[in-house]
Amino acid sequence: MGGRFRPYLWVTGAIAGVTHHIVGRTAQRMATSDSNVTERQAAATDLSVVAPLYNESQNVEPLVDWILEALKEYPGAFEVILVDDGSGDDTWDRIAASATRDDRLHGIRLGRNVGQTAAMMAGFDHARGRVIVSLDGDLQNDPRDIPALVAKLEEGYDLVCGWRQKRQDKLLLRKVPSWVANRLIRRLTGVAITDNGCSLKAYRRDLLDRVSLYAEQHRFIPALSASVGARIAEMPVRHHARRFGESKYGISRTVKVLVDLFTLKMITTFRSRPLVGFGVAAAPLVLAGIAFGLMGLVAVTRFSPEKASALVFPGAALLWVGAAFYLLMLGLVAEVALHSEHGGTSDIPNAWEVR
Repeated sequence: MGGRFRPYLWVTGAIAGVTHHIVGRTAQRMATSDSNVTERQAAATDLSVVAPLYNESQNVEPLVDWILEALKEYPGAFEVILVDDGSGDDTWDRIAASATRDDRLHGIRLGRNVGQTAAMMAGFDHARGRVIVSLDGDLQNDPRDIPALVAKLEEGYDLVCGWRQKRQDKLLLRKVPSWVANRLIRRLTGVAITDNGCSLKAYRRDLLDRVSLYAEQHRFIPALSASVGARIAEMPVRHHARRFGESKYGISRTVKVLVDLFTLKMITTFRSRPLVGFGVAAAPLVLAGIAFGLMGLVAVTRFSPEKASALVFPGAALLWVGAAFYLLMLGLVAEVALHSEHGGTSDIPNAWEVR
C-alpha cells in the first residue's frame, strides 16, 4: 500500500501508572516542531469528511464513490476518513481496498465496537481539515448536500445541522421515537434544532476542539455546542431509504437517549458550578431529614415514653441529613477537580471581534 494508505488501530483499554516528565529546551523544540507540522497539515486540508461504519461492507464502495462524485467540483483540498467501528464482516478490507485507489481516502480501524459517538470522535481526532463534515455510512445521508452545508457554514456559523424533512424510515420504530426525542431535547436544552439525530453536520475545527463527546451523545452536539457559545444553523437535507445491510438502531435506544438527555441537562446546567448541582440534589434530602426530625420531636412530646424512646424517626433523620452532607462533599470535590483541571478557562465561550 506504500505511503498512500495509513491505517490506524484504535486501541482501547485501561492504561494506568504512566507518568511523563519532559525537561529542557530539547523537549520544547520538539513540541514546537510537532505543533508547526500539525498547523501545516491543517492548513493544507480545507475539508475533512468523516463517516463511521459498523458492518457496512456493502456500503463502503458506493459511499466512497458518492462522496468523491459530490466533491468533484469542490475548490479546496479535502480528505475522506472512514472509521471501522470494530466490524465483524469485511468492512475494513473494503475500506483498505478503497483507500489504495485515492490519496484522499484514509481508514481508521477501532480495536472493538465502541459505538457511533466514539467512532465519530476517532475520526474527528484524525481529521486535519479546517471544516469537518460528518455523515452516516449507510447511504441514507446524501453526500451531495455537503457543499451546501459548507457554504452555509462559511456564512459565519460554527455548526450547521442537517434536517431530514422527508425522512425515509419506518414510522413507529424510527420516526415517532425520533420526534419525541427531538421535542424533549428542544424543551430541556432550549436549542431550537428540529432534527438532532441527523448525522449530516458541518463543523468548524475549533468548535470540535472545545466539545467532548462520550456514550451516545453525538445527537446532543447542537446542545453541547450551544453551551460553549457556538453559532448554529439548520438547513434541509436529503434522506434516502437504506439499500444494504440492517439498521443498528431500534426502539430499545429510547432508554439510552433519556439517560443521556438527563446527563446532558446536568452537564450544560452545572458544568461550571457542580456544587450548585449537588446542592440542588441535596435539598430534598435535607427537607426529608427535617421532616423526620420533627416527627421524632412530636413522638417525644406526644407519645408514651415507651414509644418515644424508639429510634426510628431520629435514625431516619440522621440518615437523610448524612446523605445530603455526602452529596455536598461530592460537590466540593467536583469544584476542586474542575478548577484544578481547567484553570477556570474551559467555559469561556467563543468570541468574535468586529472592527
